[in-house]
Amino acid sequence: MQGVDLHTHSNISDGTLSPEQLVRAAGEIGIHTLALTDHDTMDGLSLAEGAAKDLGIKLVSGVEISSQWSRPATKKNYGVHIVALNMQHPEPLLALLEQQKQIRAVRAKQICDLLIPLIGEDIYADVVAKVDNVPDRVTRTHIAKTLVEKGYVSRAQQAFDKYIKEGKKAYVKFDGLGLEETIQVIHASGGFAVLAHPTRYDLSATNIRYLIEIFAQFGGDAVELPPAVEPLGTRQMVDRMIAEHGLKVSVGSDFHGDNMPWIRLGNIPRVKEGQAGIWESFV
Repeated sequence: MQGVDLHTHSNISDGTLSPEQLVRAAGEIGIHTLALTDHDTMDGLSLAEGAAKDLGIKLVSGVEISSQWSRPATKKNYGVHIVALNMQHPEPLLALLEQQKQIRAVRAKQICDLLIPLIGEDIYADVVAKVDNVPDRVTRTHIAKTLVEKGYVSRAQQAFDKYIKEGKKAYVKFDGLGLEETIQVIHASGGFAVLAHPTRYDLSATNIRYLIEIFAQFGGDAVELPPAVEPLGTRQMVDRMIAEHGLKVSVGSDFHGDNMPWIRLGNIPRVKEGQAGIWESFV
C-alpha cells in the first residue's frame, strides 16, 4: 500500500518544511492522502489546504498530542503521543490544544532557565526566534538545534543526551492530558485516536503491551505500525496486540525534514493481510 502518510511535521512545530512545501513534496512522490500532524497544534492546516487542493491531494486534519499514562502498580507516569486524525468538528480538540500550547510555552522557558547554570548563557531568545517568536511552538528539538549552533554540543542528539532528555539536569516533563481524556476529546471532535510509534518510548516489551491494552480499553481506534527498520519480533508483537484488541492500523513516516534526515516522507511500513487501515474509515 503506497500513497498514504498519516504522520508528518512542518515548521509549525519541529519540522523544517513549511506546510505548503510539505504538501508539494508529498505530491512529487505520489502521496494522495496526507495528514499534517504537528505537535499540539493544528495551525498549519489552513496553510496546507490550498496546495493540497491544487495537487489533488486529500489533506487529512491531524495533530500529534502529548499525553501521559501510568501503571497502577508503579504509579509512574509515562509520556505518550496520540495522533488525532480526520476531525469533523474540531472545536473541543482546539480548546484542548490551546491549553497544550501554554504548557509547551512554559516548559520551553523552564528548560532554557535550567540550562543557564549548565552552559553559562540564556539561549531563550535564540530558541524562540527559531519559531517566529511564537513561544508555544517551541519543542526540545529547537532547543537542541540552538545548543548545536552555539557550539555547546556537536549534534542535536548530544544535546538530548547531555542536557534535556529525561533524567538530565535540564529536563522538564511535559505535563499533558491523561491518555483516556485525550482519546475522549478526539472522539468528541469526531476524529480518530491513533497510538503513535508505540515502540519508541524506551519501554519494556511488557509495558508496550500494557500501553496498547489500556489504549484499547480507553476506546483508542488504531495503532501506528512500527517502521520496517525495527526488528521483526517487535513488529510481530505489535501485530499480535492489534489483533487481540480489535484495533485498526495507521501508517506514517513521522517525517520532520532536515531535522531527521534519515526519515523519508512516504516511507511507511507494510500493512499485513487482515489488518484494517484507519484511513478506510475517513469520510
